[in-house]
Amino acid sequence: MQNPHVIAYFADDPARVYQLLQWLPVLERLDATHPTGIVTRNEETAAIVREHTRLRVFDAPGFNDLAELYAEIDPKVAVYCNNSLFNFNSLLQSRMLHVHINHGESDKQSMVSNNAKAYDRVFVAGEAAVQRHRAALMELDESRLVRIGRPQLDLRPDPIVEPSARRTVLYAPTWEGDAEYNDYTSVDLFGPEIVRSLLAVPDARVVYKPHPRVVTSETPAIRDNHLAILDLLADAVRRDADAGHEAVLTGDILAVFPSCDAMVTDVSSVGLDWLYLQTDKPILITDRHHDADRLRLEVPVSRCADVVDCDNIGELTALVTDRLEHDAHHLARVAMRHHYFDDLAVGDSTRRFVETVGELVVRRDALLGELGLLAAESVIA
Repeated sequence: MQNPHVIAYFADDPARVYQLLQWLPVLERLDATHPTGIVTRNEETAAIVREHTRLRVFDAPGFNDLAELYAEIDPKVAVYCNNSLFNFNSLLQSRMLHVHINHGESDKQSMVSNNAKAYDRVFVAGEAAVQRHRAALMELDESRLVRIGRPQLDLRPDPIVEPSARRTVLYAPTWEGDAEYNDYTSVDLFGPEIVRSLLAVPDARVVYKPHPRVVTSETPAIRDNHLAILDLLADAVRRDADAGHEAVLTGDILAVFPSCDAMVTDVSSVGLDWLYLQTDKPILITDRHHDADRLRLEVPVSRCADVVDCDNIGELTALVTDRLEHDAHHLARVAMRHHYFDDLAVGDSTRRFVETVGELVVRRDALLGELGLLAAESVIA
């Protein structure tokens, strides 16, 4: 069996494996032209990944295991979907080109860090991401930023929520992050109140699809409010079984979108995925920090959405009811989609991704050949 030219390196435990899983269908398409494999550093993670892909999965738990694996398969390009501390074990390999591809496009502060400077290329979605990096980082070589769009949005997973005659409103909150600066969730502050408000919208069905790490959170306020939301939905179903209210705790959120008419979400990649795929449908963004100026500056999508905060949460039922009838921000969303994703149509991002990685495979061989020639000339001299 041919050794992979491209490897997707993922060093984390199963709690973060969702970051890699969303890339697997795209990597399988890449494999059709450039043999691709997955490198993990955790046995449990490797087992999960093997259940979700036909690609070869190499598990290298120790640093020596990783060094021996790379010496054996000699990959040409490595792609990284997060900034794990253990990425630097792989970045030591000088015979590869290293590409950061991230695991979504969002305005969270964690999307930009000086770690970007460690990679030969950083794939970004579009102009908004370029501006985000420019504003946050000093001495960044912007030629490393490559605009490819968001390949996962070219996929069309089978819907996992049944269509409804009712208007469906999706509540899709993010998790609390791993630090205060990166905490954008609404679950702990007013998650149950959001759901109660949506349940009161006339002729509406409510679908709750939280981030996977909300479901497993051990933070008391997140855990308790998540359970309270489930109780609210269960009670609503008991009172009106025909309404179709539903909590979707597993599966791809992109497979939930097609059945929905509006969404309430937090600052996260979910809102931007909606902007790209559901441009003609309303979106409402929560602001846990209650700082409208900061939100407009750091989260451009908020400029084409209604913002939900502690001041107006009590008006949410009326606001969503109105937006389902009068979509005041539609034209602004069309313009904002261009800001985040250029003019990409469905399929363009995957094509850009495959072509750009392919170019890097070729470039790696050329660079390695040049290094070999220089070494030979040095010996002769």
